[in-house]
Formats: sequence, structure tokens, C-alpha cells
Amino acid sequence: MRSEVHNRLVVISALGVVEILAWGSSFYLPAVLAGPIAADTGWPLAWVVGGLSIGLLVAAIASPRVGIAIHRHGGRPVLVSAALLLTGGHLVIGLAPNLPVFLSGWLVIGLGMGCGLYDPAFATLGRLYGDEARPAITTLTLWGGFASTVCWPLSALLVEQVGWRSTCLAYAGLHLFVTLPLVLGLIPEAPALANGGDVKHLGEAPLTSRERRAFALMAGVLVFGGTVMTLISVHLITLLQARGVAFAAAVSYGALIGPSQVGARVVEMANKGRHHPLWTLNVAMALVAFGLAILALGIPAVGIALVLYGAGNGIYSIARGTVPLALFGSERYPVLAGRLARPSLIAQALAPSLGATVLTYGGPDLAYALLAVLALANVGLAGALWGTRPEAVGIPGEAEAVSKNRCFASAAKPKGRLRNGPPSSL
Repeated sequence: MRSEVHNRLVVISALGVVEILAWGSSFYLPAVLAGPIAADTGWPLAWVVGGLSIGLLVAAIASPRVGIAIHRHGGRPVLVSAALLLTGGHLVIGLAPNLPVFLSGWLVIGLGMGCGLYDPAFATLGRLYGDEARPAITTLTLWGGFASTVCWPLSALLVEQVGWRSTCLAYAGLHLFVTLPLVLGLIPEAPALANGGDVKHLGEAPLTSRERRAFALMAGVLVFGGTVMTLISVHLITLLQARGVAFAAAVSYGALIGPSQVGARVVEMANKGRHHPLWTLNVAMALVAFGLAILALGIPAVGIALVLYGAGNGIYSIARGTVPLALFGSERYPVLAGRLARPSLIAQALAPSLGATVLTYGGPDLAYALLAVLALANVGLAGALWGTRPEAVGIPGEAEAVSKNRCFASAAKPKGRLRNGPPSSL
């Protein structure tokens, strides 16, 4: 038992470092590098920042196939591909002689994001640990919460010392000599499936009525949640300054989000799965909505609002991985997680432009209102998900089908390597 716990901690820690570097060198990269790149090259800032949107759209297109690949082969080969793609993408960006080549580098990074960010990592853990993956997913998000904390200062230091091009080349080296060896050396191969990895009865077969409702509601939560997260990440400083907050103070307020995310994840991890994952999702959406409502109403409590938002967003990252596991079962998880990732990634790709448009033509008050409405809508969607739990649906045959599905997933695990039995989180 102690050996198994140790092995899981090694796997999660390795994945945690992978996630820090994957997020820090892709999603969080333009926040530090976009200005220096535009200043050095003369390329339009909108296009430089737009590279991330291109990458997210590519990741969205790839995500369903990534889910199928993880179901069939496990996460290890997909994460290896992510490391190599991120290496190649940063090499292209760092050596780009013109804007089209620069943007083509983001196409490659986008594929790497599709293979290496949270959704593939969650699916990897689901494939390894089945219905017992919830604690591993929770712990992984704790690692991922340090991506901006680690990589923003690192990127700023590198840009100051060696320039933006060498910074990109340095990230290429980190993926090649840190991320890739971690995946190859410490992420195990997934146990073989009894059906040989056939997905026709999983991802390509029609969903039951309960699953269709659950899928649609969860997709809505991910779309609205991803939109809010990206809008805040990109436009928070501008929004705060529009309310009269000085730049330095706005940056200080924004810095409250990261520790709040990590703190909330620690609390969630301390609960050790004693409650249903939907409780995590509902609390997350309520905290986000409460925080954004304070900002939208102009209440002079910016720090409290951002702490609430950060706490909610922190445990939302956990819920987006654990709720589909609870609703669909571990056998369906990689395939359906890949399909759920697509609309969320598309929303994140479009959100920066949406925010800029709203700010330009509607002003900050409309932008704040939009954030509050999206957050409140997510409270409703999260609440509606309670009615889609297998045990909450009284349609004959569906509960038995879910039970058989979970039994099949347990039978696919090699005995003696992974624990079998009912999941503690359900």
C-alpha cells in the first residue's frame, strides 16, 4: 500500500512539473513576451497576442482525437508528443524571421497544448487509476497552480538577460531535457483494456438521454468558465484601471488570485474526496459569481472579490476533471473528456477578442456585467448537473449500464497493481 502511494506521488509530481512548464510556456507566455516581441520586430501587438488564440483553436480541433488516443494507448505517448511539439514550436518562434513563420510556430504549440495541458493530463490519470483518480487530479491541479508563479518571473528574467528569442529557445530546451525525460522515465504505461481500445461503443456510440444532458450542461459550464477565466486573465488590469485603480495597485490585486487558487485547492485536497465532485463545482461557481458580482456592482472590496474569484477558479480546475469522471465513469472518461475540451478551448481562443470588442464599444461597465452574467449562468448550469447523476436518474437500464461500465473498467486493471473497489468520491 505504501509503495503504491509512493508511486502515485512520483507520477503526480512528474506530471506536475510537466504541467507547470506546459502552461507557463504556452498559455501564460504572451503576457510577458508579447510586448518585447512587438517592440523588437514591429509586428502588430494584436497579431503577436493572437498567436495564443491560434494555438487554442488548434488545440480545440485536436482534443477529441487526443482523448481517443489516451483511451487506446494511455497518456504516456500523448505526453511525449506534447513535449516534442512544444519543443518544436518554441524553436520555430524563437527563430522566426517574419510574422507568418511566428504564427506557424503557434500552430505547432497549439498541438502541443492539445496534447499536454490539463485535459490530457486528467485523462492520463483517469486511464491509470480509473474511478480512484480524483485525489490524483486534485493534487495535480495544486502543482499546476504554480505555472504563472514560476514561469512569469522566469520569462521576465530571461527576456531581460537574453531577449525574447533566446527565451523561447530556453523553453524549447526545458521541454526537451526536462519534460520529455520526466514523461519517459516516470509516467507508466496504462494497463491494457479488455476490449483492445475499441472506442465505437464509447465515444462514437450515441449517448444515453442522461449522458446527453450531462454532456451539454458540462460543456456549457466549461465554455462559460473558460470564457470568464480568459477574460479575467487578459483584461483584469484594464478593467481595474477603468474603475480608478492605479496600475501598481491593480497588479497587486491581480497577484491575489494565484495564492487564492492554491489555497482553495489545498482545502479541497484536505477533504480527501468526502463529498461528491458536484459539490466542488457548485461551490466553485458560487465563489466566482460572488466575486465578480462585487466587481460588477462597484462595491469597494476589490481584494475580497478577487480572493473569492481566485478560490472559485482554483477548485473549478479540479471540478472540470473530476465531475466528468463521476458522471460518465472511468471507462468513458478519456474519450468524453477530449470531446468536452473542444468547446472550452474554442471559447478561450475567442475570449480575448470578445473582451476587447466589449471594452471598445460598450465600455468597462458592460464588460463587468458580461462577466457577472456568465458567472451567474454557470451557477445555474452547475446546479442542473445534480439531476444528471446516474443515481439521480430513474430511467430503467441507465444505472445498470453505468454500473456495468465501471465493472468493465475495474476488470481492465491488472490485479495487484491498482486497487479495485468502489470509488471513495462517489
